[in-house]
Amino acid sequence: MSVIDTSRPAQADMFALPRPFVDWFATKGWQPRAHQLELLAKAEAGLSTLLIAPTGAGKTLAGFLPALTDLARRGKPKPGSIRPGVHTLYISPLKALAVDIERNLGVPVGEMDLPVTIETRTGDTPASKRQRQKLAPPDILLTTPEQVALLLSHKDADRFFADLRYVIFDELHSLVTSKRGQLLSLGLARLRMLQPELQTIGLSATVAEPDELRRWLVRRASGADALSELITVDGGATPEITILKSDDRIPWSGHSARYALPDVYEAIKAHGTTLIFVNTRSQAELIFQALWTLNEDSLPIALHHGSLDVGQRRRVEAAMGQSALRAVVATSTLDLGIDWGDVDLVVHVGSPKGASRLAQRIGRANHRMDEPSKAILVPANRFEVMECQAALDANYLGAQDTPPIEPGALDVLCQHILGMACSAPFDADALYAEVTGAAPYADLDRRTFDRCVHFVAHGGYALQSYERYAKIKQTKDGTWRIAHPAVAQQYRLNAGTIVAAPELIVRLVRPGAGGKGRGGRVLGKIEEIFLEQLVYGDTFLFAGKVLRFEGIRQSEAFASNAPTLEAKVPAYMGGKFPTTTYLSAQVRKMLADPAQWHRLPPQVSEWLGYQKQNSVVPGADDMLVETFPRGERFYMVAYPFEGRLAHQTLCMLLTRRLERAKARPIGFVASDYAVAIWGLKDMGAMIGRGDLSLTELFAQDMLGDDLEAWLDESFVFKRSFRYCALIAGLIDKRHPGKEKTGRQVTVSTDLIYDVLRTHEPDHILLQATRNDARAGYLDVGRVNALLARIKGRIVHKGLDRISPLAVPVMLEIGKEPVISSETGDALMAEKALATEALVREAMGEDMLD
Repeated sequence: MSVIDTSRPAQADMFALPRPFVDWFATKGWQPRAHQLELLAKAEAGLSTLLIAPTGAGKTLAGFLPALTDLARRGKPKPGSIRPGVHTLYISPLKALAVDIERNLGVPVGEMDLPVTIETRTGDTPASKRQRQKLAPPDILLTTPEQVALLLSHKDADRFFADLRYVIFDELHSLVTSKRGQLLSLGLARLRMLQPELQTIGLSATVAEPDELRRWLVRRASGADALSELITVDGGATPEITILKSDDRIPWSGHSARYALPDVYEAIKAHGTTLIFVNTRSQAELIFQALWTLNEDSLPIALHHGSLDVGQRRRVEAAMGQSALRAVVATSTLDLGIDWGDVDLVVHVGSPKGASRLAQRIGRANHRMDEPSKAILVPANRFEVMECQAALDANYLGAQDTPPIEPGALDVLCQHILGMACSAPFDADALYAEVTGAAPYADLDRRTFDRCVHFVAHGGYALQSYERYAKIKQTKDGTWRIAHPAVAQQYRLNAGTIVAAPELIVRLVRPGAGGKGRGGRVLGKIEEIFLEQLVYGDTFLFAGKVLRFEGIRQSEAFASNAPTLEAKVPAYMGGKFPTTTYLSAQVRKMLADPAQWHRLPPQVSEWLGYQKQNSVVPGADDMLVETFPRGERFYMVAYPFEGRLAHQTLCMLLTRRLERAKARPIGFVASDYAVAIWGLKDMGAMIGRGDLSLTELFAQDMLGDDLEAWLDESFVFKRSFRYCALIAGLIDKRHPGKEKTGRQVTVSTDLIYDVLRTHEPDHILLQATRNDARAGYLDVGRVNALLARIKGRIVHKGLDRISPLAVPVMLEIGKEPVISSETGDALMAEKALATEALVREAMGEDMLD
């Protein structure tokens, strides 16, 4: 491992750079940095390397330097000749990042007049260009994990990659922690088979466990714990992060941060360019619209999220690169590695939900290593004030909380097996050896691998009589090949692991067009379930516009510009980040230590003081359970601070036990911080009499039979199966010339699910589904850690009224997923009255004065 001190000057003679590079650095008045030369030296020695460096340290140039120098030495091809294949693959987690790298890398390549061609290949690349790239590959191809899988599935993959020397993984920590990363690891294993001397370069700015990434970059050799080389760059300016101090009262609950937007607008006016990050697309639409309402100075403010049309996103990115915008409201589509050195300020609306995510996002401001990034955190509610403070503290301490790399999913493996068969017949023994060379699948046993092969071959025992599920078949020589050429076409239409909720294209048409709209500009896509709830004339917010719903025809929804500001907001399924375990623990510690409360805004510290006075403030490792009556119901509120997913699972399991205890529960709600369950019997009195034991209620064995019984009958399991079936290729969403609607996909997968549950309960996809549901949708591991932590540390407080700490979660009850935007004053007033009533009950009149 090499640790580079950025204060140490690097001389060009530390390594023999080609003359064009030496001259280029000299012309710029620069010197190559020590870590850039160190990485080049390791690459020239044939070593794969992970580079961890702060934002602005020149990671991108360091990653490309080995490829550029090698290509420079190789020189221009002979006239009329075509190189056999791509020389360097650059793989990015974001399309926008690949486009940005092409723009930034093209500058030094052009200035040095290097004989290097650079192109991007993403889902947004026209089919004609992708076809041309296969025939005449560029030297450096900037692409995404999905495109790697597609390229490897073609018969000429060995020719396309015949010249491959380097694979560069940018923002590696982000790539490897999902099913996209697992599919990519299998693709990397195939690339190593095609090119055994292949070298990998990983680039990362934020990482908790470097050895996990080092292991991912190299092939597992005979069970040995092989690791790549590691270069760590110390240094970098300490960021300047503040938490917004607003004169307005911080809301008790919610995520809109509407109270703070006048202050955010003033911050935009005070800076050159501001990047405003939010956690969901719904937030992005709301905040953009609110800022435009405040925008009396007509400042150029733009919107960027994944549902917008690609043309609109590229225009925003180009304008940002030209410093033509004063602000951009964005989701995670812009939070990785994009190099905009002219961004003066990052505003994060809502909690970043993780220390590493905050570090990543604030690094987008002043993208230079020797200048501090400037950021403002805007908590959307009172609990988020503590979360933002904990994230700020973690950033200054250098704490990281990137999630660990999980074992490879079986549905991903099934997709990869089919993709390899589309490329060429495969031998099962050889493919198994190849697959287990990928870090996430290093411990895959042969029996499970064979079950996956047989699933791809016939769908499993219960489905094997249906020809449509027979994707591959075994030949006389023992190899496996695709059963029909159409299988390969279907695979390429459906490859990838990103399973978004079904969406419809939204097209802007003239008013009154109904469902017969023609032409018109495409604005992007919205989830089908939202659009199907609208009726003619309804208004909704999308692409920064208030639109009037005109109708749906096939896979398109039609909308016209609406003259009103009142609108519904699409409620997207994805985009909500869970609070990390680290951040949750820091919030619990802050809450438990009154000596830290002075760091919080007075209204928040006073709120906690009232909690201490009227109830109990839980210890860092304790869990407080409050019970109280309200109206004709009885409430139990617990404060685990383990995130919404874990809390929802906990609520579902607790209600089953409360039913058996005759407590007659009738509803529950979960937030990131607390859970509330209400029923018809006095649960506090039951605890006092000994009829209900909190120790037994929260015992760890609820994750045994209770969990399995609930999971078997839960919609979560069916939804998880639907996603696994799409990834594994059991169900195809896209067909040549048409696409299944979300309802068609749901009906198809639900029917198969019922068949498998009845006739083949040990089916490989049901196994994959169970793994996914427990980890992704239920966060069972975190629930288990919670139950272990609170064993013997549950504190019960019986109250005669709601407590101050319970107000936020109680306000979540009955919350609508689709809300009014600008002129929903009546709804907002009604909610304000409800909030005031709860607060008066919890703390009395004086707190409101």
